[in-house]
Amino acid sequence: MFKANFRTKVLLPVMVVMVVLVAVTVFVVNRSITRQFQTEAQKTLATANNVFNKLQSIRSDDLLVRFRSLANEPRWRAAFQSGDVATMHQPLLDLLREESVKVVFYTSASDQVLDGETDDSELSVASFEAAASPSVKKALSGPGTVDTVSVENKLYDVISVPVYVDNGLIGILTLGSEIGGTDATKFSQLTHAQIALLADGKVVASTLSGADATAQCASLYRDSLAFPSADVTAITVGGIHYFATAGQFDSLSSDKTLGYVLLSSYEDSLMALQDTKRLLLIVSLCAIILGVSVVWLVVNKVTRPLSELRDSAEAVGRGDFSRQVPLRSDDEVGELAGAFNRMTKNVRESRAQLEQTVSTLKNTQEQLIQSEKLSAVGEFVAGVAHELNNPLAAVMGFSEMLREADVDAKYRRQLDLIFKAAQRCQKIVQSLLSFARHQKPERKPVSANELVEAVLEIVAYPLRTSNVEVVTRLQPGLPAVLADSHQIQQVLLNIINNARQAVEGHQRDGRIKINTEFCETNVRITIQDNGPGIPEENLRRIFDPFFTTKEVGKGTGLGLSLCYGIIKEHGGNISVTSRQGEGAAFVIELPIAKGTKLPAEDLKSSLPAKTDSREGAGRKILVIDDEESVLLMVYQILTASGYHVHTVANGETGLQELLKNPYDAIFCDWKMPGLNGREVYERVRGTSPELCRRIIFITGDVINETMQEFLVKENRPCLAKPFTLTEVRTLAKNTITG
Repeated sequence: MFKANFRTKVLLPVMVVMVVLVAVTVFVVNRSITRQFQTEAQKTLATANNVFNKLQSIRSDDLLVRFRSLANEPRWRAAFQSGDVATMHQPLLDLLREESVKVVFYTSASDQVLDGETDDSELSVASFEAAASPSVKKALSGPGTVDTVSVENKLYDVISVPVYVDNGLIGILTLGSEIGGTDATKFSQLTHAQIALLADGKVVASTLSGADATAQCASLYRDSLAFPSADVTAITVGGIHYFATAGQFDSLSSDKTLGYVLLSSYEDSLMALQDTKRLLLIVSLCAIILGVSVVWLVVNKVTRPLSELRDSAEAVGRGDFSRQVPLRSDDEVGELAGAFNRMTKNVRESRAQLEQTVSTLKNTQEQLIQSEKLSAVGEFVAGVAHELNNPLAAVMGFSEMLREADVDAKYRRQLDLIFKAAQRCQKIVQSLLSFARHQKPERKPVSANELVEAVLEIVAYPLRTSNVEVVTRLQPGLPAVLADSHQIQQVLLNIINNARQAVEGHQRDGRIKINTEFCETNVRITIQDNGPGIPEENLRRIFDPFFTTKEVGKGTGLGLSLCYGIIKEHGGNISVTSRQGEGAAFVIELPIAKGTKLPAEDLKSSLPAKTDSREGAGRKILVIDDEESVLLMVYQILTASGYHVHTVANGETGLQELLKNPYDAIFCDWKMPGLNGREVYERVRGTSPELCRRIIFITGDVINETMQEFLVKENRPCLAKPFTLTEVRTLAKNTITG
């Protein structure tokens, strides 16, 4: 196709379009007429269905009227009144012969069958009595009923009429009339449709002949039970096309295997549709031949001046942008030539801009790759920090228990060092988790001093290995600032890292000074280094996007511009001062949160409170956690306070234990293999809602937004790993005492 000439490229799509149009036209016409057939068939079958149901209703009424008066004629009533089986046997035989029914039996007023007869050797009276039981029971409390039942793969009308003596009910006379081929023929004549009657899902009478017709009608009826929403179905029986619909007989036992299928032929309409399609195809073929001929003549005329345009385009392709196409006409070809000439001019002017754009795109690609690397590192750090919380909880807990115990004085100093080192690890882990987690922007009163300290915990190691000393002067008692702590941490981390890199490349021993102070309505954070400083010509562009003085691959040029945007969004200000060779100082000013103040610092004693071994006497606590060290630690903490503690390693075992024994409090880890903490909580709430008020959650992760909403909604406490002995004891005591 691509190697073909212009004439072929024009003619072939034209032919394809015309053929597609013809195909679409035939499809639309065929579908429209088919839908019309189906609509007419639906109407015809709906009418036939209504007529059939009406005929059934009339037939039932006639049978009921006919046999209601018959049952109370003197000669029959006298036999029934005697209550003697021998006496009523002959009258039942007479009824069977005179009324042309297949079966008849008589039931007493206490619903006991006294006698019955049938003139069909293949029909069991007992089977018929069982099938007619709903009709008999209904007739015992009413004027009489007519029901449709299936007995031994045959359809029957069941007529049950009460027999009265002196206005008193003495029994029920029940007669059965078979619905067979004669009835199907009458129904077909009155509904103007073919019909098949089914019992137990099998065709018992039909106006269609042949095993294939019988099988198709049975299959269609089964499909109507499986898909009741299908109104009309097209089928072919004996080479004749029908639209068919299925329905069910009204039955007191709601037997869905009793039904019928109505079929309406559309063979004549289908033949007319085929003739119409043939005529449409012949006319369309003639139109295609005529259209292609006209297009061929027009294309031959149009392509002649295009050769000059092709030659000029080839010259431009070789780099000759001075080539111009002569304008020989004012038609579309002439306009194309003019547009081509303007294009060559624009290409010359755009070439330089394109080269510059390519260079910018390469820089942007490198920045995006670096951003993806940082995101991946953040996720990895978050996962590692979370895993550290479990062993940290054990280290802190066991060291604190040893400090609480009566140990030799020469070991107490070592235990203090272990505990303080674990606390430092705890702060570093919490800072890493807080920084690495993706959080929605949320501004609330925060302490500028705490933000600085959290960032310094994160960068302590690279600063130390780079021989960079950090000197802090944090003004105590600063008012809170209204800020998103994660965004401000990003700003501080970026500026401190930039300062470290600048100092590291300038001298062996560097220094970074960080000061915080209150200034009128703002809190000011100053970060000053003794690096090489920033050249004066770069100071004005330092916060511009994509501006960087670092080597290619070592800087994105986005860090300080993002810092600038974040501080401005907070209503603050960020500025930089520098002198060549004397370092640089970044000053961040954030507005204070009016009407708020930071809570007083919670000064905790370095030593835990003494254990009261009688505190938990008589109280039982269940601990659920998949970490063996955490289980052992919590067990020893609570046991030392007098509690009876039972530990399990997973949620399933914990639920089984709660079903067997009562507990005053439950410590449950939030994240576990199998059932997690929330799933355990939901299971407990389903069986014992009151026990939910005794559950204390444990987590080694940062409490995210979803978890926080759950804890607030359920009003449940959560113990963050690593934790202290006092926190465990206090939560246990508060939960039990309520």
